Amino acid sequence: MKTYAILGAGGSFGIHTAFYLLDHADPKKVIGIGRNPLRPEPFSLNVEKRKNYEYHAYHVNYEMDSVLELLDKERPQVIVNYAAQGEGAVSWKKSWRFFETNSMALAKLSEELMKRDYLERFIQIGTSELYGSVNFAAKEDTPIQPTSPYAASKAAFDMYLISVHRHLKFPMNIIRPSNAYCPGQLLHRVIPKTIVCGLTGRKLPLQGGGKAEKSYIHARDLARAILLVSEKAPLGTVYNAGPKEPTSIRRVVELTAEALGIPFSQLAEVTEDRLGQDSRYWLDSGAIKRDVGWEPQIGWQEGLEEMAEWGRKYFDQLCDWPMDYVLRA
Repeated sequence: MKTYAILGAGGSFGIHTAFYLLDHADPKKVIGIGRNPLRPEPFSLNVEKRKNYEYHAYHVNYEMDSVLELLDKERPQVIVNYAAQGEGAVSWKKSWRFFETNSMALAKLSEELMKRDYLERFIQIGTSELYGSVNFAAKEDTPIQPTSPYAASKAAFDMYLISVHRHLKFPMNIIRPSNAYCPGQLLHRVIPKTIVCGLTGRKLPLQGGGKAEKSYIHARDLARAILLVSEKAPLGTVYNAGPKEPTSIRRVVELTAEALGIPFSQLAEVTEDRLGQDSRYWLDSGAIKRDVGWEPQIGWQEGLEEMAEWGRKYFDQLCDWPMDYVLRA
């Protein structure tokens, strides 16, 4: 029985990973570490009530000593890192904040973890955005071409991990997932925003008409990839994790409207495209299927029906929740 630690555990993906590990990994304990106290139930999904789970609010930038003291106390064999300054669309301003967390703080943490004998595997959750816009399914060795400061900051830490594994044997893996979605996701993301707009009768601003194509997986599929990599993957390997084909944002909104039972025309209105919008994110996930047997299992119908059910269950809390992203340290 292993102890798992999840950094960035206050976010929806970290929460779903905790649920998945508790349900499928037979863990001794799952430790969640995030910069904030857990949000209300629509976003925390009451993860803190699960047996063998503990959550601690520590900031990896400013409370590194507390993070390390907790890790040394619990001695997790596997550390999963979601901690990041996210949202590439806003990284053009105060871009140094993205490097502060996504590169510098995590490099400092990794250097400290190299001194710990309990760590068996560090799994970094990267991003498909570092490949930039592609007209083919990008493989792990496709040259990276980040098109935002956010993507550049994520790429920098990936390169760091690859180098310290190669030369210092740091026990790491990197998973570069496509865009994930799930119940509990904050409302600045397109799918939960579409759910709440549909339920409240608001118009969803569809940037650029939704022409951009992104690849999407459910966060539970990502969590399953993490567990399989932690158990079966050779150390030092980098894996893409996404569906076979991308989907246009317009089509995602259309499918979400179907899940809600409302017309697309009632739901969305076209607005100007955002700065730096990549036209297509598309991954070749053949390596992770070959090595650990992973491929997505949750299709659009199942995933979006689950999102609609979440929206209806927590409608009273979600209808007034902010939909804009706020950059914080």
